[in-house]
Amino acid sequence: MAKVTRKPTGVRRSAAARSRGQKARAAKKHTSGLLDRAMAALPFTEEQWHKFWLTLIVAVGLAIAWTVASYAGVPELARAELAKSASRAGFEVDRVRVTGVERLSKQAVYERVLGEQERPMPLVEVGEIRERLLELSWVKDARVSRQLPDLLSIDIVEREPHAVVRKPDRLILVDATGHELEPISSKAAEDMLVISGPGAQKQVAELGKLLDAAPALTPQIAAAEWIGNRRWNLTFKTGQLLALPEGDQGPAALVKFAEMDGRNRLIGGKAVAIDMRVPDRAYLRCEDGPCPRGMQPVEESE
Repeated sequence: MAKVTRKPTGVRRSAAARSRGQKARAAKKHTSGLLDRAMAALPFTEEQWHKFWLTLIVAVGLAIAWTVASYAGVPELARAELAKSASRAGFEVDRVRVTGVERLSKQAVYERVLGEQERPMPLVEVGEIRERLLELSWVKDARVSRQLPDLLSIDIVEREPHAVVRKPDRLILVDATGHELEPISSKAAEDMLVISGPGAQKQVAELGKLLDAAPALTPQIAAAEWIGNRRWNLTFKTGQLLALPEGDQGPAALVKFAEMDGRNRLIGGKAVAIDMRVPDRAYLRCEDGPCPRGMQPVEESE
């Protein structure tokens, strides 16, 4: 039999191997020591860390299980079975109660929820019903709720009519924000503020702020015309016209006119137009031209 002779491991190679092993053990010990010190520095006990990692593992497992079940359609199947059971027990939409409706037709509300009739209560999506109701022009807000076993309750918050916007072919009733409510006849609009002019509908809210500066005048104003997309002309129920300046000067000029009217009774007087566009000045025009100097109001200095 042949003999196999093994060469003894070199001294240098053996020393190098031992050196690498020692370095590896030292590095591992150093890293482990740093980790242990870092963990010890945190305000948690070993038992708390154990619970934390256990909770994390369970949560990840549940998330994975839920994801798999969702792809398989398990939640929807469970929901459908629950709905069937609720329906068999009498928990389905049999009645619809509508409150808060004065100007809006209740029929329009019922039409928006007609598809909910006999629907199992667990399948009623109150958020979707509310969105459908908000599409109605008169609805400012809607609260939809289930009242077991069989009642769907709808509480409507209506918009308040504020003024009438004159368009080229019709009159439109709007709320204080300029939101369109419904067409209105000339006869029905007789006692309401009529707003006109290109772009006037977008300025309804700003007009409200302007009139709030002199609320005593508001009941006497019949119409407001938005001029040049920058200022207002107001027409009183007497037929007299008040020309206001643009921008932030408008409210101040309206307050000034109210003060002058209190002293000189301009509304209902002989002047057919009052021009307040020049600061600290008021120009009165009568039917045949400028009013006599004696009729001109005395201006107060600032």
